[in-house]
Amino acid sequence: MKFFWEAFVTLFVISDPPGIVPVFLGMTRGRSARTRARLAWQAAVVAFAVIVVFALFGRVILAYTQVQLPALEGAGGLLLLLVSLQLLTGHSQEPTSVDRAKANVAFVPLGTPLLAGPGAIVATMLYVQRIHGAGDGIALALAIVAVAVSAWLSMRFANVIHRVLTDNGVELLTRIAGLLLSAIAIQLVAQSAIAFAAQA
Repeated sequence: MKFFWEAFVTLFVISDPPGIVPVFLGMTRGRSARTRARLAWQAAVVAFAVIVVFALFGRVILAYTQVQLPALEGAGGLLLLLVSLQLLTGHSQEPTSVDRAKANVAFVPLGTPLLAGPGAIVATMLYVQRIHGAGDGIALALAIVAVAVSAWLSMRFANVIHRVLTDNGVELLTRIAGLLLSAIAIQLVAQSAIAFAAQA
């Protein structure tokens, strides 16, 4: 039980399901409630799948591709920076039918790297190394599921928050989310650069 709560709290704080709400509202503006509900569960499933894949095969994948963890952090940071700029400038709103056909925001950036980003992936891989027995494995699996469900609930009921805050409130939260995301992105890139500098 202790291992479950430790893993759950860590992954919950890193993934930050409540913090995804303004980003979700900004990225899905102009879409119907039904479409938003579909994107919510798709993003949660994508985040869950990414974390599970890296939990099971993370070390193998990085070793095979010869990619180091700092490189993963840097790539995630740059992708988050692009998303934050879209939220700050408002260029991501009102997607056209062509845009919808080309990309699904539930996969990128909501599912990854926002929910299942470098931090969550690295944390999961570290917890996998601490597994000693079936009990720890089950606890970690339940923690990952619980975080995914929390993310889905946050996005699923984002419309309720939208009604309470109105369009102006959502606009303000979207800009604030963009600013915070840009800071997180710069932090990830900086950590990546420091890690590479330490290896030099």
